[in-house]
Amino acid sequence: MNDIKLALLGSEGAGKSAVLVRFLTKRFIGEYASNTNSLYHKRLSIDGRQLNLEVFDPCSQSGESRCILEEPQDWADGFVVVYTISDRTSFLNAKNILAQIKESRRETCKGEAPICLVGNKQDLCHSRQVSEEEGRSLAQENKCLFQEVSAAENYLEISNLFTKLIRHVMEQFKHRGDRRRYSGSKSMAKLINNVFGKRRQSV
Repeated sequence: MNDIKLALLGSEGAGKSAVLVRFLTKRFIGEYASNTNSLYHKRLSIDGRQLNLEVFDPCSQSGESRCILEEPQDWADGFVVVYTISDRTSFLNAKNILAQIKESRRETCKGEAPICLVGNKQDLCHSRQVSEEEGRSLAQENKCLFQEVSAAENYLEISNLFTKLIRHVMEQFKHRGDRRRYSGSKSMAKLINNVFGKRRQSV
């Protein structure tokens, strides 16, 4: 059974945790302030393969802080970057996050990782500040998957985007002959407590 590790990133209010919980439970949790780092586990089957999925959902990232640390780059196989179509600032933060992912992967010689850029809150189209074309263009510039979704209204679209991203990760494993997927999450609790805990205290 292979392990797939994803990191979920986005600014406060983008609804990234709502997107994730919608995928994991099919339920919509609504808005809430996420001030803790969380690691979620899910077993699933894709294309006949049994997988252990781990998704790290850290505290929301502000545009002023460097949200991508070196340690997550060592284990994350793919990234989901979320913004809300009704808040241009969250879109600009997502753009910054994408740049940081690329920079960090380059510095650590990890190579490119599959990324999905997600424009959330599609149901708030009446207050849209970011066009779908802008989101798609940013994704193309960064060689990302792209999807606009509504965590409040549509489970299927969210499920499809995670499935598509996981397939890309699996294809990358196959391409590079990666066999390091059996390490589990034995160091993850330590990572969250030591690395991200220190970051929260230093802010």
